[in-house]
Amino acid sequence: MGELTAFTPDAHTRGLLRHAADEVRELCGTRIGDLVEAALLRTLTDTVGIDPTGRVFVITGDIPAMWLRDSTTQLTPYLRFVDRAPQLADLVERVVRRQMAFIAHDSYANAFNDGPTGAHYDPDDVCDDPAVWEQKYEVDSLCYPVTLAHALWRHTGRSAFLVEDGTPAVLRSIVTQLREEQHHDRSAYRFERPGAIPTETLARGGRGSAVADTGMTWSAFRPSDDACTYGYNIPANLFASQALRNIAEIADEVLADAALAADARRLSGELRAGVHAHGVVASADGRAIYAYEVDGFGGALIMDDANTPSLLSLPLIAPDVLDRDIWAATREVILSPANPYWFSGTALTGIGSPHTRDRRVWPIALAVEGLVGSPEDRARALAVIAASDAGTGHIHESIDIDDPAVFSRAWFSWAESMFCELALAVVDDARDGRDRMPESR
Repeated sequence: MGELTAFTPDAHTRGLLRHAADEVRELCGTRIGDLVEAALLRTLTDTVGIDPTGRVFVITGDIPAMWLRDSTTQLTPYLRFVDRAPQLADLVERVVRRQMAFIAHDSYANAFNDGPTGAHYDPDDVCDDPAVWEQKYEVDSLCYPVTLAHALWRHTGRSAFLVEDGTPAVLRSIVTQLREEQHHDRSAYRFERPGAIPTETLARGGRGSAVADTGMTWSAFRPSDDACTYGYNIPANLFASQALRNIAEIADEVLADAALAADARRLSGELRAGVHAHGVVASADGRAIYAYEVDGFGGALIMDDANTPSLLSLPLIAPDVLDRDIWAATREVILSPANPYWFSGTALTGIGSPHTRDRRVWPIALAVEGLVGSPEDRARALAVIAASDAGTGHIHESIDIDDPAVFSRAWFSWAESMFCELALAVVDDARDGRDRMPESR
């Protein structure tokens, strides 16, 4: 990590994580519990760095940059501990502060360097800001930090980080940008990567494919970092609608900013209305389902991607704004051959992504499938993911459906955190079941 010092969990934090892993061991076996404990510790010690001023930087695992999305999802399993672990609460707060500073620096970028190092995914990109690793505009990059900030506040009651370091201005800028991108043709944002494959650049001189005004907000890229086929990504819009509700709560209860709260709620409603007017389509058997992307001219993409926000993940990331009946019908479609990125083999069955090779399933999607399913679904998904690590002790990006020894990304921290979140949810299921059992007489 260069000049960064690795984060060191204190004895209390280690004890909490060990206890959580012990509960997994007791319920799911030693091997799964060991995988969980190792992953929980590795995210803290191997992805989190602290500079001499106390600022944090969170890498994705095998890429030396900080993604706004990944750094949020990597820390999500620890939110259940922050009310009991001041060190973890301090860490999450520092991450939120860094995320907000990044958004203030460039609200269209998805990944950043630890300072103006000049490192870039591709040096030929239009954006040559030395502090920006990549400037792919993804709506979820604005939403994930908001959800992390909101969760920390609700879990701990901390609020100083929401009123300091320019965070109120950042929250206002997020609302402004999401609103401006309701009319994308007026936007100055462009992304071009010379000589790149179509999923790595935008058409029409960097503006992306044509879209009509729909009330939804435009996104250049998906959470996979692949270019959108159509500019209105439905799960991203519903996620943004939820995040705007979070901003409204913060504005009301912490910032005493009635104007920001009203604007955020109004835009949240506009995005949701746009989704229901343009993003709900008919399935092959005539049921109303969510499309993955639309353009407002009638173009619609029926699919789902493993990366979140996804259609499958909507109960997790947009619980207050999705239509449960439409989502249930959508779930049946995207977990079937009707989704071109649903694959079934001798070892794995689930959702993959055009970001990786054909016939590969992503553990992230398997974890999401469990988390939005029944307790039995969660236990089954946990066992399947654990059995697919090919003996490496790591959870991978994508795995061949017939051969778990064939995978992409030997170390992918986002996937490991999703695996931990799933394991901890399985423990919660068991605890809830015990709590519901009548006392013996």
